[in-house]
Parts: sequence; structure tokens; C-alpha cells
Amino acid sequence: MHPTVIDTLIEARWIIPVEPSSSILTEHAIAVHQGVIQAILPIPEARSRYQPAHHVALKQHALIPGLINLHTHAAMTLMRGLADDLPLMTWLKQHIWPAEARFVDARFVREGTQLACAEMLKGGITCFNDMYFFPAAAAEVVTACGLRAGIGLVVIDFLSAYASDADDYLAKGLALRDQYPRHPLLTFCLAPHAPYSVSDKTLSKVMTLAEQLELPVHIHVHETQAEIEESLTTHGIRPLMRLQRLGLLGPNLIAAHMVHLNEDEISLFNQYGGHVAHCPTSNLKLASGIAPITTLLQQGVNVGLGTDGAASNNRLDMFEEMRLCALLAKGFSGQADALPAWQALRLATLNGAKALGLEQITGSLVAGKAADIVAVEFSELELSPCYDPVSHLVYTAGREQVTHVWINGQLLLDNKELVTLKESELLSHAAYWQKRLTS
Repeated sequence: MHPTVIDTLIEARWIIPVEPSSSILTEHAIAVHQGVIQAILPIPEARSRYQPAHHVALKQHALIPGLINLHTHAAMTLMRGLADDLPLMTWLKQHIWPAEARFVDARFVREGTQLACAEMLKGGITCFNDMYFFPAAAAEVVTACGLRAGIGLVVIDFLSAYASDADDYLAKGLALRDQYPRHPLLTFCLAPHAPYSVSDKTLSKVMTLAEQLELPVHIHVHETQAEIEESLTTHGIRPLMRLQRLGLLGPNLIAAHMVHLNEDEISLFNQYGGHVAHCPTSNLKLASGIAPITTLLQQGVNVGLGTDGAASNNRLDMFEEMRLCALLAKGFSGQADALPAWQALRLATLNGAKALGLEQITGSLVAGKAADIVAVEFSELELSPCYDPVSHLVYTAGREQVTHVWINGQLLLDNKELVTLKESELLSHAAYWQKRLTS
């Protein structure tokens, strides 16, 4: 019997498929053809069964599913470090929003998103859920460089260089969505910024469109205590209850942050089947608080991980988010076995895919899914010895150990070198915008 011709065969010391949760496959290989995982099997069997056009042997590596950044503002990478050590509303109102009003345009978003995509690829992120102005520029970048992305069709109730009012934001966003029907790498979310920046009238329109078009809704919710107090003063109810009243709670809702929740709100959110994008680093840096992740998970809420934007993190680093998420859960709950390493990895992969409605496509290494694969090298001194590769991924390894990234079977990071993006150009763009923003 002749070997089956395939595009790529990737061998590794370990394969960590995420499904099932506790599975670790030693000395196995992944067969990839036409962007899809064909099989995962022991190396000797793979070599006899397949004839690959590209054969990659990674003897000291673990292969994991591509990491999914469930909440970010990619273009804001150009604002990394612009205004640090400030509380959220001071940071927004006195620094970020004025800078955006002066400088953000399609070029800013295009070049900021390129910089973000490069950073994310080098850190093993294969999919991100974005929310920012000029989403057409972000979609252009993503399709050119080969990442998978959920493009947020941003909506906010104030004038910007991108749109004049809420109706204009929605019209431009939906027109963009129509330009990419059934694109293999792009999905879209309606992205009202936050309850405090979007009116009831606009949120009602978002709810109607989300139901009609079967689109997820991506929104900041309960990020700070001040946000809740403002809602009580303005609307007489807490933000989450306001979203319920407007019909926005449901299985298509991706709520970013969700830091300040009481028991009734956690139960309510679980009842409606929404998803949480947990952003531990950003929440700590802006002094927003610590989200009750262990309670959310115990209630059955689907929780994924996000970096938020690099302006408030200041990294697009999902390895850091996994580690911090697990450590905070332990410290907050007082239980050392809270949120173990395998669960932190699941939050960063399959749970994020589920929130985006992509769990049948990505988020785990399973035959039939897209070949979104990340290789992490374990040969360095700092990772030796290794008793449990999953534990090492969360508590020991960092993004600097990522060597290869495939998305839809396409190699986009080859031995730590970007394939579809030029670092020299990105550095030049970053220097240009730094000079403009500090002029």
C-alpha cells in the first residue's frame, strides 16, 4: 500500500490536544493536508502511512492548539506605554480618547494591527477577537498576513474620525461584513464599546441586528466599580441587569472583564449562557480588580482569556495571561488546586473558540479541525527538567519559547522568523507613530 501524499507532517516530543483535557501524547505526529488535521498518531505509524511535501521533526517541542486572544484592541499596540499607572477612566478620558481623536485613522489601525499581529504570532496566538475603529483596515491586515480573527464592528455613541453617530458605525460595520462572505479566517462581532458609552436605543438596535444576523456581541461589562455606580445613578440598575432588560444577555454575548459581580449576577449570566473574556493583567494594571473566575467556572460559565490592548497590558502575551489567571485563581480562592494548568490552557484555547462559535474549527488538536498549531521548545536550561509538559506551558514556558506557528496549515512563524510580515517595516511604523503621538 502506497503512502498517502499530504502537505505537512509535524513530529514532536509531546502533543497536547486539549481534547480530552488530560491527554498528553508522547512521540506522536500531526498529519496536515489542505489546511486540515488528517490524523494524530505515533511517529513510526505516521512515517509509514504518509508521504509529506514538508516534514518537520521537532524532537524537543510540545505542540499545542493555537492560543486564542478573546479580547483585544490590536491597533492600540501603537499606544503601548503611552499613559501608564492610571485608573481606567482617568486613563481613557485624559489620555487615550484625546490621542485617538487626534491620531487614529485607517493608516494608524492598519500599521498598529500589523504590529499586533506580529507580536501575537511570535507568541503563539493564532486567533484574536478585536474591537477598534476602522475595522476594515484590521480585516485587510488579517487576511494579508494569515491570522484568524473575529473583527469587532465597533459601536459607540460619540463622534470619531471613523463614524459620525451610532447608525453610521453600524452601517459601516455591516457593509464591511458583507465584503467578506464566508471568509475562511474572518468572523465578525457586533461590538458596542460598553454600557456607559452606548445608549439604550443603540443597544436595542445591536440586539435586533445580532438576532437577525446571528452575530456575537462583544462588549466591556462590569470592568470597574465606578462603572457600576454610574449606571446606578444614571439608569437605576447595574449594567448587567440593564443588558438583560434590553435583551442582550444570551449565548451570543462575549462580556469582557466582568470583574465586579455578585452571586445573583453570576447565576443570571450562567442561566443565559453568555461567555466571559477574562483579562487578568489589564484588570490588575488599571487597578480594576480581580474577576471571580473560580466561581464563574464552578457555575458552568464559559470563560476565555484575553490580553486587552497593549496600551493597558502592555503585552499581547497569552502565556503570561495563562500563568497569571491560574495564580490569581489560587490566591483569590485560597485553594491551591483551583484552576489547574490544564484548565488554564483550555481557557486560552478551546474556551475562546467556543465563545467565538469556532469550537468545531479550532481550539484543540483533533482530526477534522483546522491545523492551527503552535510549537513550543522545551530544550532550554530554564525549562529543565520537565515532569509535566502542561504544567510547564502554564507556569514555566513563555512566548519566547514559541518556534513555529501554523494557521489553517500555513506556516506563519518558521523557527521564530515571521513569514508574512517584515519586522523592519513594523519597527519603522512604530517609530513613526511614536514620534507623532509624542510631538
